[in-house]
Amino acid sequence: MPTIKKKSALWYLFRAPVYFYRWHLGWLFGRRCLMLSHTGRRTGLRRHTVLEVVEYREKGPELIVANGFGPDCDWLRNIEANSNEEVTVGFQRFAASHRFLEEAEAMQVIQDYERRNRIIAPLVRRGFSWLTERPYHGDESDRREFVHHIPLIAFRPRVC
Repeated sequence: MPTIKKKSALWYLFRAPVYFYRWHLGWLFGRRCLMLSHTGRRTGLRRHTVLEVVEYREKGPELIVANGFGPDCDWLRNIEANSNEEVTVGFQRFAASHRFLEEAEAMQVIQDYERRNRIIAPLVRRGFSWLTERPYHGDESDRREFVHHIPLIAFRPRVC
């Protein structure tokens, strides 16, 4: 898994969208990104992470994201420890619950993502190669390997 050092230029670049959401400009991203608000498992402080939406499903709604930085990333460990996450997407904001996608469903989501982004396919494949640290060519075995290394998580409004 690639790592990004805190306070590096790349870290600041990835953190920049959080400020758009804080300034109530998250609607500029439409349904392409979401902001996940979660509670730190050790500190108890409220944290915010902006994630790319790999697939948006109207029913629910359900938003699927890829965890590109592995099982040890802070936001994933935080939602596993305290499931009181909140999602902001476009003008919508809701208390959310999450689930991990099974292999077959995750592979289909990645295949659909590649199809929707076929114009920029070389960039998508390069990004997937960077995330998995191995060549990604877009065939079924590559997708299977991808979903084993990069879990896909679905968020939907929490039912009280």
